Amino acid sequence: MSPRLASTVSSSRFLAPRARASLARASRVATLLLLACALAACGDKEAAGGPGKGGPGGGKGGDRPVPVTTVRLQPESFTDTLIAIGTVKARESVTVTAKVSEIVQTVHFDSGQEVRAGAPLVTLSDRQQQAALSEAQASANEADRLLRRQTELVQQQLIARAQVDNQRAARDAAQARVAQIRAQLADRVVRAPFSGVLGLRQVSPGALVTPGTPIATLDDISRVYVDFPLPESQLSRVGPGQRVDARAVAYPEQRFEGTVQTVDARIDPVTRAVQVRADLPNPQRLLRPGMLINVEISGATRSAMLLPEIAVTQVGRDSYVYRVGKDDAVEQVKVGLGSRSAGKVEIVEGLAAGDRVVVDGTGKLKPGDRISEAGAKAGAAAPADAKASAPAPAPAPPSAKQG
Repeated sequence: MSPRLASTVSSSRFLAPRARASLARASRVATLLLLACALAACGDKEAAGGPGKGGPGGGKGGDRPVPVTTVRLQPESFTDTLIAIGTVKARESVTVTAKVSEIVQTVHFDSGQEVRAGAPLVTLSDRQQQAALSEAQASANEADRLLRRQTELVQQQLIARAQVDNQRAARDAAQARVAQIRAQLADRVVRAPFSGVLGLRQVSPGALVTPGTPIATLDDISRVYVDFPLPESQLSRVGPGQRVDARAVAYPEQRFEGTVQTVDARIDPVTRAVQVRADLPNPQRLLRPGMLINVEISGATRSAMLLPEIAVTQVGRDSYVYRVGKDDAVEQVKVGLGSRSAGKVEIVEGLAAGDRVVVDGTGKLKPGDRISEAGAKAGAAAPADAKASAPAPAPAPPSAKQG
């Protein structure tokens, strides 16, 4: 090998590591430049069409209308309805018990039986009272015979009249004693105080009952009461004679009709509510005491402006709706609400007749957004799409002169 060639080879050996390092640095710089270009391209795309930069849906109100459903507010016929939850109570209700302590001799009823007023329910043991009655009756008869004999003697002036008077008092006391024992015997037979339906039997023959021991419940449910509270603010809207419609959870398809019987004379100072009692016929005995029942009281019919409840947005204690203004832009309006019925709410302030209000789609709106009717948007878009997708007309064929 020549000295010149050897020198060239030796130089290339020393320059190879330096060249490789330079090549690696150049590759990293190129990679960073490519990433920077990609990020810049994404930023330009978002600036051209992203939200908040004037693209579709961006900016104040956006350029693309939000599809919603609206309604034009107009006065409607509205019936004031008060809604409450009440409790069914029997017209007459009592827990049957004995007046004395005694052993049960006979039970004359079964659980759930209907009984008439005065029907015997339970007979208690009365052997002691029967013996006492026989003794008292004998004493009363003897006192009566002595009185008759002394009356004959006093007419003959054989005895003093005072002696006859004493015997008459003794006769009366003996008769009173007989009446007292007869009353005690009557207490040994427990009878129904009124007509109604008996509950579950709580005693059996041979059991010892005392005053206060429950024998059974007795309820007159041919007609029932429904007691329910109403706020103090609604006191002027309810009174005796108003119609009441009630529904029970146990019978969702059954409607019970009645009338308001009375309004309590006092208002609860804690709850600020007044108790109202309604009277409902119950010929089929469907309503039972203690049952929970939904009550509706219908008032006078009047004209009111109503909106579906879903159109109202609640923010804290305030209520708002979206009203459509010029150029289909929406604004948030604070409103005052009144009565509610069948999914609609009364608007008492904040809107006027003829205002256009957003009903469905309020969750995706903010003040200033432009809107379009959801149904109308689809119909209007079809012709535009058809026009955009129509094939371009074919170019005219070249004329003979051009050829």
